Amino acid sequence: MDQREPQSEKGQPGIAAAALFGLCPRCGGKTLFAGGLRFADKCGACELDYGTFNVGDGPAAFLTLLIGAAVTALAISVELAFRPPLWLHALMWVPVTTLAVIFGLRVAKAALLASEFRNRAKEAGSREL
Repeated sequence: MDQREPQSEKGQPGIAAAALFGLCPRCGGKTLFAGGLRFADKCGACELDYGTFNVGDGPAAFLTLLIGAAVTALAISVELAFRPPLWLHALMWVPVTTLAVIFGLRVAKAALLASEFRNRAKEAGSREL
């Protein structure tokens, strides 16, 4: 049985593909981001307004906990196994943490936006269908 993520309409990417590659959840164009972590105002191909989606701070809070725990566990493991000097820890873990947060935040924000589009999520109390 195929366990891949179903596409709701022809031409729409799955949530994972939209998140990993910055694809528009409606048309699949690579137009989701205008910069490193900033969403574009709208899709250049299908004119989907990205401003109508409320991604908020959920991805940032989740990633802070997840990446912080992972890096801490790895740093403790390296310390117990190899006992490197403190400067080497800083040299290793600062770039690893920075890159993990930037890449992870980009993917998490895109996944949440694509999920909101796919599920037609609206603000609580909204009467729009």
